Amino acid sequence: MEAFRQAALIAATVTTGLVAGLFYAYACSVMPALRRTDDRTFILVMQRINVAILNGWFAAGFAGAPLLTAAALALHLDGEHRGALPWIVAALLAYGVMLAVTFGVNIPLNNELDAAGEPDGIADPAAVRARFEARWVRWNVVRALASTAALGLLAWALLMHGTAGAS
Repeated sequence: MEAFRQAALIAATVTTGLVAGLFYAYACSVMPALRRTDDRTFILVMQRINVAILNGWFAAGFAGAPLLTAAALALHLDGEHRGALPWIVAALLAYGVMLAVTFGVNIPLNNELDAAGEPDGIADPAAVRARFEARWVRWNVVRALASTAALGLLAWALLMHGTAGAS
């Protein structure tokens, strides 16, 4: 049982770290680079990214992180390992904030951008970009912070788990 408990917590931490890293990369490199492009290029690249990201590798990390965190939580319910429990619960809540932002803000914005059509056929690409970019970037920073908080909380849970196992 101890091996499962430890493996679930490690896997939850790794998958959460991958997701936090993805949103961090958008915040500090992808979006600043796209800020320097013209409107049609910006729209085209974001539309293509929104299609390309829907793949098994992304899904495994994005959906795997909360599932593995929930599994780690369930496996830490016994008395000896409860020291890690509050940190795992807090991590799950922080990841939940990221999910709420993603499904409540970023995905609807992505869908609106996609619905605008091919960039060459958009009459006013500057207006399409203006409705999308600042809001998407702002909320991506929120989800980067929330998922990074979840990662830090899981890292602390690992430390607490190790401390419980050492005593």
